Amino acid sequence: MEQGPVLLPVETAIATGAEAGEMLISAARAATLKLANQREAAELHAPVLIRGAEPFTLASARPIADPALDLGNPLKGPFLAETLAWRDTATAAMELARLAGVLPAFLVDPAGAGEAQPVAAGDLAAWKDTARLTIATRARLPVAACESAEIVAFRSADDLREHVALVIGQQSADRAPLVRLHSECLTGDILGSLKCDCGPQLDAALRAMAAEAEQGGWGVLLYLRQEGRGIGLINKLRAYRLQDQGFDTVDANRRLGLPDEARDFPVAARMLALLGVNAIRLMTNNPAKVDALAAEGVAIAERVPHELPPNPHNAHYLATKRDRSGHLLK
Repeated sequence: MEQGPVLLPVETAIATGAEAGEMLISAARAATLKLANQREAAELHAPVLIRGAEPFTLASARPIADPALDLGNPLKGPFLAETLAWRDTATAAMELARLAGVLPAFLVDPAGAGEAQPVAAGDLAAWKDTARLTIATRARLPVAACESAEIVAFRSADDLREHVALVIGQQSADRAPLVRLHSECLTGDILGSLKCDCGPQLDAALRAMAAEAEQGGWGVLLYLRQEGRGIGLINKLRAYRLQDQGFDTVDANRRLGLPDEARDFPVAARMLALLGVNAIRLMTNNPAKVDALAAEGVAIAERVPHELPPNPHNAHYLATKRDRSGHLLK
């Protein structure tokens, strides 16, 4: 079995005098640092092992990891990209950082790192196994769009994220429901942010499902705990800060060393299966979402467009969705 070194997360480590000869970052961040071994776009979240002219400390590593510090620390390097002999371990570390919502950057085997908990790549695969997701409970939940709605909560034994589904109308095996996959957005759904279209999309989806129910159909809203397209709230807000500097959504995520799409669509497919739903009418403007669900065995009977008018604060965001992420928008 592949054995990797001790890795110390740059963002969450307590400041010590520890030094490391090497540092692990993502290929996307390596590209922004102008390293010679830039990866193809499909591998932008791949791990890259670098060595500097001097050993890395937490103080010197943080500006390498965090693009918010770029303006105050413009000169970095030179760095040498080294051969990575423990790629599976490094790849798992990148994914664990994303799931934890921290910057994907590690000091490699720093002196004085102390005891470390070993994590194998297979452990992460087992944790992400959707077969572990089950229905925890369900209850009637009157909502503004439909007073007869039912909420269904899902939970995995060792995952603190609790996904929910809102079922609107009378479930029928003979009629494909109107389905919306909605990833959690604290800023848009709760605070009414104008930087995205999440809040309006959520409200419009519920109204559409309620109208469907009035015509004898039904709908299912899957509310997935995947803030920021899977990068977490803190990193999403970091991306917002970079957007204020002129970067679009895609480039902001990549400067952070994170993927611009990291949502877990197999979870959504598992939720639908547990609800007894096979074929769906999917409300989305994103063909990749259709393909991802179809790859998990969900029959897409129809793609239902779900476009809402832009506002002055999210027009560029929506244009980026269209031009760089392939969303079918005007």
